Amino acid sequence: MRLKGKTAIITGASSGIGYQTALLFAAEGAQVVLAARRTEKLEALVRTINEAGGSATAVTADITKKTDCIKIVEAAMMEYGKIDILVNNAGIADKHMPIDQCSEEWWDEVILTDQTSVYYITKETLKYMVNSETGSIVNVSSIGGVFGSAGISYSAAKSAMLGMTRNIAIQYAGKGIRCNAVCPGPTPTELNTPEELKLFNREFADQCAMHMNLSLPEATAEDQARAILFFASDESRAVTGQALIVDHGCTL
Repeated sequence: MRLKGKTAIITGASSGIGYQTALLFAAEGAQVVLAARRTEKLEALVRTINEAGGSATAVTADITKKTDCIKIVEAAMMEYGKIDILVNNAGIADKHMPIDQCSEEWWDEVILTDQTSVYYITKETLKYMVNSETGSIVNVSSIGGVFGSAGISYSAAKSAMLGMTRNIAIQYAGKGIRCNAVCPGPTPTELNTPEELKLFNREFADQCAMHMNLSLPEATAEDQARAILFFASDESRAVTGQALIVDHGCTL
């Protein structure tokens, strides 16, 4: 019960890493506010958690819209009266588009979804965390943000998340609010199914893969959720502004 009595917002909770994080947080005693665009999947997850004795509520939202980010935060405050944890997990697939093949439209979509949305919801959440002088923000970045081993827009957005993580950590150091990042390596989710991989730029993906040891096991969504739990819980109460790579060592 490492999160007993805490309230957590988790974006992108309807599948993959967000889904597993929601289940784990609820099992650890957190009240979870789950946000995503797919209402049916969200509501099914809420039922699963509540039927197991947990406490969950769903908010159908598009985190690329500032108004929806405000809606998520207000729903958490209305339901539970506080926000202790924010997990910025929502994002879209990479597609490994190099700069000479990345359209302006794709650049804008990825930056809005994977970077600007984090600014929207984090800024809104901090208004309430500051009042309670406590909080943990966990940003789900990527090894692409650390090493640039992804498409140009995705690498830029995920790298920006790391910069935002450190910047927020500096601002709130010693004020009871921490901000850290988890950087997943290859992790099977709906974003990289065989159907999705067909949309990737295979030539550039293969170039990036040359800089990784892909013979090692893939991390699972559960592995990533456990890393997120560490940063969310008081076990990491002295840790802020840090990025944790979870990839079985494939980028060493």
